[in-house]
Amino acid sequence: QVQLVESGGGLVQAGGSLRLSCAASGSIFSIGTMKWYRQTPGNQRELVANITTGGSTNYADSVKGRFTISRDNAKNMVHLQMNSLKPEDTSVYYCNAFLRTTIADPWRNYWGQGTQVTVSS
Repeated sequence: QVQLVESGGGLVQAGGSLRLSCAASGSIFSIGTMKWYRQTPGNQRELVANITTGGSTNYADSVKGRFTISRDNAKNMVHLQMNSLKPEDTSVYYCNAFLRTTIADPWRNYWGQGTQVTVSS
């Protein structure tokens, strides 16, 4: 079984910073792109950033220049450094990993439990 465990969420003031971390563990044969999403009640889930195994990154326009996604392939971890936080960044942030557990199993997406980020004005 694969598990994604997140940490780093919390309450910060506007302009502050947080660093989210997500570790994928369990039976992992191969792991590909890892992503961060966010979702607030009543809204659609939004892709915040993603990063490939090789380190190529993409960001939502709303966070570009403020957030940085990174990964540690040896530890199957992905991080999201969030700077200059705004109240509109308040959301539940979810880690996502595209992986397969064995060479014979299909690739699929796995999700973390979500971590709350609250930015006060």
